[in-house]
Order: sequence, then C-alpha cells, then structure tokens
Amino acid sequence: MSDNGKEQNNHENKLKFATKLLHFGSEIDSTTGASSVPIYQASTFHHEDVFNPPVHDYSRSGNPTRQALEDYIALLEGGVRGFAYSSGMAAISSTFMMLSAGDHMIVTEDVYGGTYRLLTSILSRLGIESTFVDMTDLDQVKAALKPNTKAVYMETPSNPTLKITDIAAVTSWAQEHDLLTMLDNTFMTPYYQRPIELGVDIVLHSATKFLGGHSDVLAGLAVARTHSIGTQLKQLQNGLGTVLGVQDSWLLIRGMKTLQARMNHSEQSAAVLAAWLKGRPDIDQVYYPGLLDHPGREVHEKQSTGYGAVVSFDVGSGERAKQVLNKVSIPLVAVSLGAVESILSYPAMMSHAAMPAEVRLERGITDGLLRFSVGLEDIDDLIADLDQALQG
Repeated sequence: MSDNGKEQNNHENKLKFATKLLHFGSEIDSTTGASSVPIYQASTFHHEDVFNPPVHDYSRSGNPTRQALEDYIALLEGGVRGFAYSSGMAAISSTFMMLSAGDHMIVTEDVYGGTYRLLTSILSRLGIESTFVDMTDLDQVKAALKPNTKAVYMETPSNPTLKITDIAAVTSWAQEHDLLTMLDNTFMTPYYQRPIELGVDIVLHSATKFLGGHSDVLAGLAVARTHSIGTQLKQLQNGLGTVLGVQDSWLLIRGMKTLQARMNHSEQSAAVLAAWLKGRPDIDQVYYPGLLDHPGREVHEKQSTGYGAVVSFDVGSGERAKQVLNKVSIPLVAVSLGAVESILSYPAMMSHAAMPAEVRLERGITDGLLRFSVGLEDIDDLIADLDQALQG
C-alpha cells in the first residue's frame, strides 16, 4: 500500500461512524467524479499487457463494485479485509469451510435455524462436529472443549430469544486454546457492536437484514481480523464461487449509507414496543436487551452501544400467535428482519422451522413466540395495530 493509501486509511479510521457510512473511500468515482460507485457489469477484464495483468481479471475472483462493498464493511467493522457473498448463509457456509473433516465446533445453542440446519444436516455428513451450548454460561463453553475443537461460533444477541454472550470472555478463553472465533453480528450491525475490537477473528452478517435495510437484496458479508485469515477466506470465496453479484453489491452499498439513521429510529421504537408488551398481563414473556430485567443486559451494555430493533415475545400459545399473525395489518408477516418496514415473524414455522420441535422448546423457542423487527413506521400506529391483533 502506498503512503498516500495509508494516510487515507488512517484518516478514515479517525472519522465518526456516521461519517464513515458516507465517506468510506469509494463514495466518489475516481475516474468520472460520479457520486455513486459504478456498477461494473462485466464478467471478465481485458489484459492490455499480459506481463502486467490488471487488478481484476474475472468477476468471480474480484470485481470493482464488489470490492468497494468489501472495503466498506471492513472499514465499518474495523477488520483488515471484507468479503461479499450471495447470501448470509453463503457467507456462513463458506467460512465454515475453513474447518476440515474431524474438526469440532462449539456453537451458540439458539443459533439461527439456517445455521443449525447447515451444521446438523450438511457439515455433519462431512465429518465436522458441533456441540450446541448456552453461551451465556462460560462454564458450559469451557466444558464443551474437545481435543479436536477448532472453532467457537457465537451469535449475540441470539436469534430469536436475544440471549447475550460475553464476547470478550469467550474470545479470551478461545485464544488460550488456539481456537478460531466467529460471530454473527446481524442483529447489532457494526453501528452497535464491533466484535473484532473484542478479539473475534471473523465477523459475519446476513446483509439482507439491517445493512441492506430495504427488503430488496439478498447478501452476506464477512470481515477478517487478520491478513492470514483474510487470505484463507479469499481462497474459499474464489474457490467456492459464493460471490455477490454487482447489482446487489451496489444496492447494498446504497442501503448501508442510511444504517445509522435507520437503526436510531427503529431502536427508539423497539424500546417503546418492548415496554408496552412488558406491561401487558396477557404476554408470557418479552425478550429485548433494553429491558431492565433482560438476562445479560449488563454484559450487553459492556460490549454494545445500543439494544437493536428486534423484540421477541411469547403470546402463550401457537393458536394465539397465528391469530396475531393473521390480524395485524401494518407489519409484513414474513421471514427476515431489519427492513424499513416492520416485519413480524413466527420462528417456529419460519426462521427455525429446520429445528425439531423438541430442540426448539429446549432453546425457549415456543409455539407462542413471535419476533417483531421494528421498522420506521410511527410507533403509535404499530402498537395500536398489534393491540387489536392481540385482543382476538
């Protein structure tokens, strides 16, 4: 890297987060001065001189539009290198390919259903073992260690019960045992939580969610803490071909520019919604890190600067949950979260349908549990709508 490049990186790293979202290094096209990253809709690149090949030669291996996005997320997360994939699960599955047959992973027990499915029905066939533990209890993490353990996979807050893992504590222990650490940061985003600063090796995102923010792009991201890990991830991304297309890369860049403004608004509304639900006698349980009695709130506040925009709550039964889903009129009733519009999901039949019923129940994912991703609507309207749906 040139001295000018280093100076630019140092300058960018000193900027506040809101400024970095808009001034990330590729916000102005150096050739034309365009105010948006160009979409390089090209599969291959001409070699003017075969003895001096261009930076990009084939879009699976690298594309200027995707590179702008990858540099963008690396800057926001504080890592050395970023990678963009065709979905959140593509990012996770590609990263898991750093493991080999015979290796063992320790995993957050109430992990996203797609991750659970990948580990238990696909990677298990390849000889990669997983042990699911309650990561709110460090002793359980330590007890899961085996001679062949190679990695620890965290999700905090977890999906959908928002359990909190002490990132620094787990990472410190993992480093003592030379274990690779990975963390799904989808719910918090780099605005609220930067795991690399706490020692995590690889940060992962379903960028379909809060980073994209508009329910119009499917994407995944990964950020490496070190150059050696970045080299391994690059080899896997290129070898597996799990890359994000240029149109989606551009859409994701556009969505990320408004991340802080969207998260601020949605978090304020989520706090109001959680408090309102908490005050209702007909709600069995409310899960939100911002509630005073939320387990792990103190740990969460130590490692995050906000509580996020996802509120989960148990309405008591599957029958009542389905009644609410069919009666609300403002939020989308859908899979996914993190959009400008509110999304009400039913984990038992949507995000965690891949988990057997008994496994879901062990993890607190009951038939009455609903997950509300709070969008940008007026909170009074959202509450009035949910109120009428709950009344039956």
